[in-house]
Amino acid sequence: MSLLHKMQATRIIFLSLACYLIVTFSMSSAIVPLPAADQTDPIAITGAVIHVGNGEVIADGVITFTDGIITAIGSVNDNIDLQNHLVIDIQGQHVYPGFVLPNTTLGLNEVSASRATQDNEEYGDINASVRAAIAYNTDSEIISTHRFNGILTAQVTPQGGLVAGSSTLMKLDGWNWEDAALRIDDGIHLNWPLMQVRRRNPQTFEFETVDNQEYAGAVQILHSLFQSAQAYTGERLNLNLQAMQPLFNGSAKLYLHANEAKEIISAVRFARSYPIAGVVIVGGREALMVKDLLLTEDIPVLYEAVHNLPGMAWRDIDEPYKMPFLLTQAGLKVGLSGGATGMIQRQRNLPFLAGTAAAYGLGQETALMLITKNNAEILGVDDRIGTLEVGKDATLFVSTGDALDMRTSQILGAYIQGRDIDLFGTQQQLYERYRDKYSNQVE
Repeated sequence: MSLLHKMQATRIIFLSLACYLIVTFSMSSAIVPLPAADQTDPIAITGAVIHVGNGEVIADGVITFTDGIITAIGSVNDNIDLQNHLVIDIQGQHVYPGFVLPNTTLGLNEVSASRATQDNEEYGDINASVRAAIAYNTDSEIISTHRFNGILTAQVTPQGGLVAGSSTLMKLDGWNWEDAALRIDDGIHLNWPLMQVRRRNPQTFEFETVDNQEYAGAVQILHSLFQSAQAYTGERLNLNLQAMQPLFNGSAKLYLHANEAKEIISAVRFARSYPIAGVVIVGGREALMVKDLLLTEDIPVLYEAVHNLPGMAWRDIDEPYKMPFLLTQAGLKVGLSGGATGMIQRQRNLPFLAGTAAAYGLGQETALMLITKNNAEILGVDDRIGTLEVGKDATLFVSTGDALDMRTSQILGAYIQGRDIDLFGTQQQLYERYRDKYSNQVE
């Protein structure tokens, strides 16, 4: 090997080592809170403004929970027994049910510039056998940034291809994915093919919208897959067909990711051509245009475009802000998602999306329902979370102000199944570091 080749090889090794050390140092220096210990003593929170999550508000309320389960909730005038409880008086501060975030790659995607930290997508069009649960990273640094905004449960979802795989509902606390799982493999996610695509015209070099020439072929692939899955007997093992069986026995839902009106219609008709009971539209930017179909088929919508621009230039600039109100007014079951899964850093703003919807017609408590009760019902976990009711999990948090308003929201403490969660994370560490640095400087 020549001296030049040796120098080039040494340089490559050095750069690779430097990149490794940078990533390793940044990950090792990050603070990831330890999972909380199980609840040992009964706890009572008193003096609270309790937002139940179903539209009801209890002023000067009391809520108690034991072994992670809510045992009583009501007003101070209800004389709830507080004997042998650890009593926490929060003096007029607010208690909310933990927010529920659907359709997120939280725990699957850590550093966008490092492929080794991305487990959110597999190659190929058909990946029904992919399970988000087993790839979920409980040590993700991003999880704590969501918890600090009141998001305590997330539907961790794979993406990519036509059939992305199965999602799982995760409690945002646990040593491993088995500890964190609330409902495993709750549904299969199907990305309905686009009818039209954007491309650059080779003559004018300008972008234009044209018909997707691959649309019909993609739909045929999906029909072949679902027909084979419906007829699958288990003989000759096929992991994709095996993974789709819960769709037909009712134990899993089919999440149809579609935005345009025509695509929503086609996706719903496709789903209804098979014996699939639970169907949910994810995205739903033009769901209002096909509301009659969705009402007839009893299909809920997880709306994702609250902070987007309008789809067409002639539409009202605030149309996305008003859409949750308009969909709810039309009689649809509506939940809010945090937006495109590729923008994971923005999904922690879920409560503020609800705050925008509250300001544009819904009102405060109805908007709150979209990220608590409604999301829990749509995802099939409303027997455990979503509202503060006796018998449900004690998954809740305390805020000094309105949790849907970024100006006043400040989460003081949170519980997941009664476990007292440590909310201190990297952002709090950086805040305290630079607060101390600049507070000592003389103007």
